Amino acid sequence: MNEKGFSNRGNGVNEPCCFDDKFCKGGQTWILSTVGSDFDLRTLRAVRVLRPLKLVSGIPSLQVVLKSIMKAMIPLLQIGLLLFFAILMFAIIGLEFYMGKFHTTCFDIHTDEIREEFPCGTEAPSRLCPNGTTCRKYWLGPNYGITQFDNILFAVLTVFQCITMEGWTDLLYYVSYGTSHHSGSVLEVLWYLTDG
Repeated sequence: MNEKGFSNRGNGVNEPCCFDDKFCKGGQTWILSTVGSDFDLRTLRAVRVLRPLKLVSGIPSLQVVLKSIMKAMIPLLQIGLLLFFAILMFAIIGLEFYMGKFHTTCFDIHTDEIREEFPCGTEAPSRLCPNGTTCRKYWLGPNYGITQFDNILFAVLTVFQCITMEGWTDLLYYVSYGTSHHSGSVLEVLWYLTDG
């Protein structure tokens, strides 16, 4: 192989920008040898999205821009880590206050169907059910069960939803509907004080 020039720098095969081709071909060879031909190889072809990065090696100004972006990633990673710990802190507070609170809703007494898809409580200041209905479990929860504080993963996702400001008002109402004590107000005040 060395006689044919595979180890030479300028032959095109050994360039760093050809990594995606090597990865795809090597992955296809390995999968076909271990699994067989019935495996779907389309997922490996998705790596070919990296092909436009070959332009970077040919244009020096793009190399400068790419190196600047890579140098800026380290401070951004530190800020992202700090943001993750803030999200995790609010997720743990949400777990303590709201675990299981988003799964109760108003069920009709006679038909046993969900009357309104909002969290409810059994005493004020939570949202009380109207006459002919009872507040009980088990409802999947808001947003098909995604918005909840029952485990740490969904709690982090719910807090991230609040940080992005997408649907945070709905979550604010769900918290006030489902809690029968003032823990909702405590978290809201904490949230506004730290978010600024």
